[in-house]
Amino acid sequence: MIHPIFMTALRRPELLFNHFANYAELVKSEVTSIGSSLAIRAASAAIAVVALLLALGLTGVAVMLGVLRAEFHWVLVIVPGVAWLLALIGATLAMRSTMKRKVDDVTDEVEADMTMLRLIQKAKND
Repeated sequence: MIHPIFMTALRRPELLFNHFANYAELVKSEVTSIGSSLAIRAASAAIAVVALLLALGLTGVAVMLGVLRAEFHWVLVIVPGVAWLLALIGATLAMRSTMKRKVDDVTDEVEADMTMLRLIQKAKND
């Protein structure tokens, strides 16, 4: 006795081809979006590194000016603070993981198909 999925595939092979074509389209779209995601992460990492170096330099200059002048000015805090904020934002964007979510989409589709096959097998056995 042949499994109902195989009988359906033999009678209507276009359904099987459409299903695999849809899987290929899903994987293709996920791969292209992963590429753009990696580009964004690389740019964010570069921004974070440059902002970190700038923040360290500006903090050192602010400390030296504060000690030299023996006065407190808010500019000595705000200017390096903006650079530190940019470094933090860049690092956060660079470390954000987007690939796991995209792989999970494909995995969910495969799991849904496997569940459907199990239900058909169970219905066939009952």
